Amino acid sequence: MADYARLLDEEIHAFIARTNASYPEDAAGLDIAGQRRVYDAMCADFHAGRPDGVAVEDRSVSKVPLRIYTAGEPSCTVLYLHGGGFLVGGLDSHDDVCAEICAGTGYRVVAVAYRLSPEHKHPAAFEDARTALEWVIESFEGPVVLAGDSAGGNLAAALAHSSRGKTRRIAGQVLIYPGLGGDSNATSYHDHAEAPMLSRSDLEFYDGIRADGAPPRTDPTYAPLGDRDFRKLPRTVIFTAECDPLQSDGPAYADRLRQAEVPVHLVDEPGLVHGYLRARHMSNRARESFERIILAIEALGQGLWPYD
Repeated sequence: MADYARLLDEEIHAFIARTNASYPEDAAGLDIAGQRRVYDAMCADFHAGRPDGVAVEDRSVSKVPLRIYTAGEPSCTVLYLHGGGFLVGGLDSHDDVCAEICAGTGYRVVAVAYRLSPEHKHPAAFEDARTALEWVIESFEGPVVLAGDSAGGNLAAALAHSSRGKTRRIAGQVLIYPGLGGDSNATSYHDHAEAPMLSRSDLEFYDGIRADGAPPRTDPTYAPLGDRDFRKLPRTVIFTAECDPLQSDGPAYADRLRQAEVPVHLVDEPGLVHGYLRARHMSNRARESFERIILAIEALGQGLWPYD
C-alpha cells in the first residue's frame, strides 16, 4: 500500500481533510439524491468565485443545459466536461474552474450539464456532450479545444474519437486525471486502491451504475481505450495525479496515441490526488498544475505544440 503520509504534503492533507469535513459519517449509506446533495455542498464550500471580467450566460440546447463564459473577444472555444463519476456534478460544481480557464486563456468556455447515472444510462452523457459539441461548432467560429476532468476527461476523449473525419475544428484535447476505461489490473489500480479522494471500490461502484448490463468496454464512447484505431486523433495533453487509482489510464492512452503518431504530452503530477483541481487555491502543487493546464489549453487553441 502507498504511504500517503510520505507522498502527500501538508497542503494536500489539509485539502483532503477539508473535503472529508463536508461528508457526514453516514455518507456511504446515502441514496443518490443524498450523495449529490453532499457533493454539491462540498463544491460550494470550495467555490473560489469568478474572476473579474468574466461574463456568464446560461442556456439550454436540445434540453442540454450549458453555461457559457466569455471575457473579451474569444478566438477559441473550450468545451468543458465536468467530473463526478457520471453520478454527481453539473454547471455549479466546476463553475469557478471554468471561469478561471476563461480568464486565464481569453477563450470562450462552454460547460455542459450532461445527464447523470443511474437515471440515465450510457450513452446518455455522451449524447449530451456530442449535442453540445455540435452546437459549439455551428454557433462559433475558430478552433475548439475539448477538456474535462475525471469522467469529463472520458467524455472529452470520447468526443475526439467520435469526431474524426467529421470536423477539422477540434484543435486538441486536455484530459485531467481522466478515467478512460483502462485495465483494472494496471499498477495504479492496485497501488492506490485505497487512495484518499477516490478508491478502487468507488470506481467499481460508478462503473456498475453507468450502463445497462455489462459495461461495453470495446465501445470508445464508453471507454476510449477500448478503441481499435487511434490514428488522426487531435493533439492531446494528459494530466494524471500520482496518488490516484486512475493514474495508469493516462500513460496507457498516451502510448496508444504515440503508436498512432499522434502528438501527445503526458504530465504525471507528483504528490497529487484525484480531484486536485479544487485544491488549486490551497496547494502550491495543485496551483502549479492548474497553471500548466491553462497553458496547455491556450497553446492548443493557438495551434501551438510547445512539448517537442
